[in-house]
Amino acid sequence: MVEETQDAEEIIERVAALDVGKAELVCCARVPGGTPGRRAQEVQTYSTMTRSLLAMSDRLRELGVTRVVMEATSDYWKPPFYLLEAQGLQVWLVNARDVKHLPGRPKTDKLDAVWLCKVAERQMIRPSFVPPPEIRRLRDLTRYRIDLVVSCTAEKQRVEKLLEDAQIKLSVVASDIFGVSGREMMAALLAGERDPKVLAQMARGRLRAKLGMLEEAFTGYFTDHHAFLLAKMLARVDQISADVAELDAKIEAQIAPFARAIERLDEIPGVGPTAAHVLVSEIGLDMGRFPTPAHLASWARFAPTVAESAGKKKGKSSTGHGNPYLARVLGEIAVSAGRTDTFLGERYRRIARRRGKKKAIVAVGRSVLVIVWHLLCDPDVAFHDLGPDFYDTRINPDHKRRQHIRQLEALGYKVTLEPAA
Repeated sequence: MVEETQDAEEIIERVAALDVGKAELVCCARVPGGTPGRRAQEVQTYSTMTRSLLAMSDRLRELGVTRVVMEATSDYWKPPFYLLEAQGLQVWLVNARDVKHLPGRPKTDKLDAVWLCKVAERQMIRPSFVPPPEIRRLRDLTRYRIDLVVSCTAEKQRVEKLLEDAQIKLSVVASDIFGVSGREMMAALLAGERDPKVLAQMARGRLRAKLGMLEEAFTGYFTDHHAFLLAKMLARVDQISADVAELDAKIEAQIAPFARAIERLDEIPGVGPTAAHVLVSEIGLDMGRFPTPAHLASWARFAPTVAESAGKKKGKSSTGHGNPYLARVLGEIAVSAGRTDTFLGERYRRIARRRGKKKAIVAVGRSVLVIVWHLLCDPDVAFHDLGPDFYDTRINPDHKRRQHIRQLEALGYKVTLEPAA
């Protein structure tokens, strides 16, 4: 027998939504109306300047608003989000893809704010992860450090290309042209030295075994034009390196309250202090936002999506685009772990042989996230490496033997097994 039921609609009584732009924002607040069952709505436009945002905050408190929702629009969401958060309001940042507009519906800033407010009051959206202030400050430092390292690497590549343009083949002989020997040789070039023999004699350590090759490498056409550009590039490299050193000191001071967590993460193969700093700054320490390790991996986009229709899988099971800074450090951790004699190292090598290095990086990166989740979720949990022979010890010899026999018989062979002497 079919019965009719009427579910009570659960809505948030007092909610506001912001459609944020660079210069101004539209605020829509919805609260209970004077008539039972009716809703009152107020839509106002505010400037994104501080005084205007404070006036908006006062108005929302007057209305008794308990939750403010806004979309992640470039970086424009940050000033109103941080200000309202500091004023004690519950602020949600939501993904714009979760708030889809109906086809054929007019689209203006006012209508967008109203639609977002109606969706929010019916609890049809979920908040995105926004770390607390102390983690945000650490994130600013670690992200800027990564950007500086990328800039420094690009500048070093320009130096190498400039030397190639001058027919100076130093990078062919020396593995690192920015080592002690390489920097001394380039300084001599800037000082006016052009004699290949003199330049080659500046080699130190193992590089002295290649003096003949170095003389050939410095036989080129290094002109004053190249010297001018090289001086600028080297000065830029030195300045960036000094900035990175200052940032490292600032990060160490900022990370001090989380020293215990950094030590625990440092136990993971492939994770060093710098990588641990980035993990904490991007993920945070409160794993309550991620109910399970799978939620963390999905948020980081290290979980391949599955698109299936009519029993057929579609697409290439891409992980999608996530946090580029987190993806970068997880990739570095995976590659570094692949060189170790550990469980993660063996996992990386096994998958890389069968599926390629990219899939191995995703798989090991996901394993690292699972380990990080458990270590940060429970302070009493200790990391234990399963060992590189973990997969071999789980193999059933009888099952493996039968599998090989079936494969050989399928190829037309008659198999007879005899114990080895």
